[in-house]
Amino acid sequence: MDPSLDPNFVPPLEVPEGSVPVMQPPAVDMPPIVELALDEDMVPGEGKNDDDSVPRPRGGSNNASRISLGDLEEIPRGISRQARSLDDYEFPTYRLRTRLKDPEKHPLVVVACGSFSPITYLHLRMFEMALDAVTESTRFEVVGGYYSPVSDNYRKPGLAESHHRVRMCELACERTSSWLMVDAWESLQPTYTRTSLVLDHFNEEINVKRGGIDGRKARIMLLAGGDLIESMGEPNVWADADLHHILGWYGCLIVERTGSDVRNFLLSHDIMYEHRKNVLVVKQLIYNDISSTKVRLFIRRGMSVQYLLPNSVIHYIRQHQLYINDSEPVKMVLTK
Repeated sequence: MDPSLDPNFVPPLEVPEGSVPVMQPPAVDMPPIVELALDEDMVPGEGKNDDDSVPRPRGGSNNASRISLGDLEEIPRGISRQARSLDDYEFPTYRLRTRLKDPEKHPLVVVACGSFSPITYLHLRMFEMALDAVTESTRFEVVGGYYSPVSDNYRKPGLAESHHRVRMCELACERTSSWLMVDAWESLQPTYTRTSLVLDHFNEEINVKRGGIDGRKARIMLLAGGDLIESMGEPNVWADADLHHILGWYGCLIVERTGSDVRNFLLSHDIMYEHRKNVLVVKQLIYNDISSTKVRLFIRRGMSVQYLLPNSVIHYIRQHQLYINDSEPVKMVLTK
């Protein structure tokens, strides 16, 4: 029987030859993938399409509160950004744990001082490697970790302005870590601040002003790469009094890097050997030799730095045109 003769027959839509009818889905009230409140620093280059690897919100202000999966490395709600002046400075504690999980252990705060120009995935991995080593080999429990970028007075080649370096560190920590923070105090100082005084600052903020962690004095330890530690053996770079202060009062977590023989250096350096019980050498089981110096070179040459830095940091560098027109001594670049 011809179905068109049925009185209830409904003829199909007429579709032009060669096309496919579009089926409309039923109306469903679906929430956005992610909805966060953004500040003006969170959406760099809004509306531009010069970086397909880092999707950006587009359009007017009505769309500024919604981000896609590609923007998840940007600022989450509730994170405290560091001030750009000492008058407004507040010590960051939003990820500093105030209770120990294991009451038999002692609280430990890990601090990394450096240029971070720019921060790389190696800088982030160093903290995770240190965390594993501390958990496996010591009676300490890590309750917090901090990056402390140097001030502009360090005057090292390739050093971006301190507020840029602080912001890049913040971007890197905010979505890639649940326990790392950035402290801008050192970067805001009017003169170069010695590492020993930076560690004193953390001790003052955590142990003196806040009474430590869980009623106990927290141990503050410096986290450093093998290359920084080897610089302690160079003449006129570190004062002996500072080395005694850093290694004797606080201690050091040293992450091995390719080409550096940390254990040999520890044996041969008198001051480090004296305080060897306060030094923990962290071995890289998977070697990572990402260098900020090489990253800056790649940027100057227009080469990709994808997967060397978090997307949010790449985004920030492109927005502010960092490192593009800089120059550095050839010897410095080749030896990194």
